[in-house]
Amino acid sequence: MTVVAMVLWSLWSAFAFFFAVLQIYRSSLGRDEEDQIFLDDSFEHEKAAQAVIIAKVARIDPWVRTASWLLAAMSVVVVVYYVRDVLLHLNIIH
Repeated sequence: MTVVAMVLWSLWSAFAFFFAVLQIYRSSLGRDEEDQIFLDDSFEHEKAAQAVIIAKVARIDPWVRTASWLLAAMSVVVVVYYVRDVLLHLNIIH
């Protein structure tokens, strides 16, 4: 395995780890989120608790989106590297 391949795989695994950690964190934040509508004012404390959960999840969403795009881009780079390597070994490109 060449140095370039090791660097590519190291970067890919770092992005994948970062993405997985963010996904786990987001799922743990949203664990207590409920899909219900509070129509009565007596449930104001529940509504406030749900609003806090939603705010936390909304704050982490841009990070998750960025991490997923980085992981996808790095995956494309790895695939392109190996396709180019195969084409070089088959003498299709020089």
